[in-house]
Amino acid sequence: MQDQSQNQINIEISEEVAEGSYANLAIITHSHAEFVIDFVNVMPGTPKSKVKSRIIFTPQHAKRFMKALIENVNRYEASNGNIKDLEEVQVPMMFGGPTAQA
Repeated sequence: MQDQSQNQINIEISEEVAEGSYANLAIITHSHAEFVIDFVNVMPGTPKSKVKSRIIFTPQHAKRFMKALIENVNRYEASNGNIKDLEEVQVPMMFGGPTAQA
């Protein structure tokens, strides 16, 4: 019983971080020592976009993250049906095109 309490981690999240950031593009680069994932929100009609968040992993943590993501996508699809890949869905990509008007 004492071993379990020693292995537990109390994780806290600030209100700002809990709000999250939307990203529709991830750029992944790596070196021999780390993987860097930049999350970007690209908006139609906007010529520039900024990185919203950057996460840096060791190669071992990148692989663990990949496995965890695969496991969670599989669970999601088991409950909600297959997620269609963007190649299967015809999405109009009008980035850099006319801007929306209200």
